[in-house]
Amino acid sequence: MMTRPNPKVDVYLEIGQKKVIAGAVEWPGWCRIARSEDEALQALLDYGPRYAAAIKSSGAAFQAPAHLSDLHVVERLEGSPTSDFGVPVGIPAADERPFTPADLPRAELMMQACWQAFETAVQAATGKTLTKGPRGGGRELDNIVEHVLGAQNGYLSRLAWKKPKQIEPASEWAAQIRQAELAALVAATRGEIPEQGPRGGKIWPARYFVRRSAWHILDHAWEIEDRAHIAGPDQPA
Repeated sequence: MMTRPNPKVDVYLEIGQKKVIAGAVEWPGWCRIARSEDEALQALLDYGPRYAAAIKSSGAAFQAPAHLSDLHVVERLEGSPTSDFGVPVGIPAADERPFTPADLPRAELMMQACWQAFETAVQAATGKTLTKGPRGGGRELDNIVEHVLGAQNGYLSRLAWKKPKQIEPASEWAAQIRQAELAALVAATRGEIPEQGPRGGKIWPARYFVRRSAWHILDHAWEIEDRAHIAGPDQPA
């Protein structure tokens, strides 16, 4: 049987003064950060199998590329101090495309897969000690969960959508956030999301909302796995 060749993956780069962010245009959440373009692209490649494992439940036909030559840089964005802090804020041109009803099922499945990967990591790390950084830094597990939920709730305002009030337990708040995310994306397919917020702030395109959310959720899922030493065989060396 002939081996199917790895498809080319379109990638954008967000280039700051100190860091470079590499993201796959059509695969939200597959995004890595390093000190140079070459290192960022290598990190993205290295995380391909790990990303494949994270989104497996979505049913997406993702095949991790095997070589750097499979990554095709199609856009370079100017970075910012936020980029250098390690947060992707550049919006690729592809994310400015209209978000249609045909785009909704895939976006929903990708978001669900990322949330599932995060919840699985949290469950596996419960009761374990998370390793600290070289200076003793790093949030505890409960604080990571609170941070992710708080950030995702805040992201809803970037779609001009009402944020659910924080409640306990965290699992119920998370469920409300996820319901609100889906409702906001449905509204986006109907053209009901304004271009500017009530105070004039720019509203995120729906595609970028999915990209930014998927990155943030997966990034912390992988942090938990790494610090709790529970990552599976798809973890890069």
